[in-house]
Amino acid sequence: MTEPRTGIPSTTARAATTRAATTRAALLGSARAVFTASGFAEASIAEVVGGAGASVGSLYHHFGGKAELYLALFEDYQQRQEARAAAAVRQSRAEGESEPVALFVAGGRAYLDGCWVERDLARLFLAGGGPPGFELVARRRYREWTRRNATLLRHGPDDAGEPWGDALVLVLTTVISEAGHEVAVCESEPAATKLAGDVLNLIGRIAGSP
Repeated sequence: MTEPRTGIPSTTARAATTRAATTRAALLGSARAVFTASGFAEASIAEVVGGAGASVGSLYHHFGGKAELYLALFEDYQQRQEARAAAAVRQSRAEGESEPVALFVAGGRAYLDGCWVERDLARLFLAGGGPPGFELVARRRYREWTRRNATLLRHGPDDAGEPWGDALVLVLTTVISEAGHEVAVCESEPAATKLAGDVLNLIGRIAGSP
C-alpha cells in the first residue's frame, strides 16, 4: 500500500514492516539464547517463541521452522563476522596500508575478536549437531570466504594463476578458522587475546616467507 501519487509506502505499510523486523529480531535473539543453552536437538519452538513474546505462527511465517531458524542465526552471525573483517580492512587501507598480507591480518584480527565477543554462537556452531544440511551451508560459506581472501591476497595479475597462491590462501584461511574455534573456547579474554595475537604473528611470518 502506498500514498496516492507519491509512491511512498503508507504509514500502515511502514508500521507493518517495522513490526515484522522487530518480531524477526526478537525471534533470533530468543533462538540464540535457547540454542546456545540447549543445542539444536533439545531446543523447542515453544521456548523460542515464549522468549520472543511471539507466536508459533510468526516463527513459521518468518523462518519456516526450527531448522531454518538455526540456519538464519548462523547466516546472521557470519554476516556480522564478515562485516567486522571488512570494516577492519577498510580502516587499515584508510590509514595507508596496502600490503595484502597486512590487510589480511587486520581482517583476521577483527574476525578473531568477533569469535570471542560472540563466543556463545561460535561454540554453538563449532559443537555440531545442527539441522540436516547445516554442514553443507557452513562449507559453502567457507568457500566464499576463501575466494574473498584470494582476491585480497592477490599481489597482481602475474601470480593470479600460481598454484602456490591458492595453497597459501587455503592455509591462511584454515588457520584463521581453526584459531577462531580455539579463541571461542578460551577461559578468559586475556587468554583469547594472546592466542589470537600469536596466531596472527605466525600468519604474518608464513605469508611473508619467500
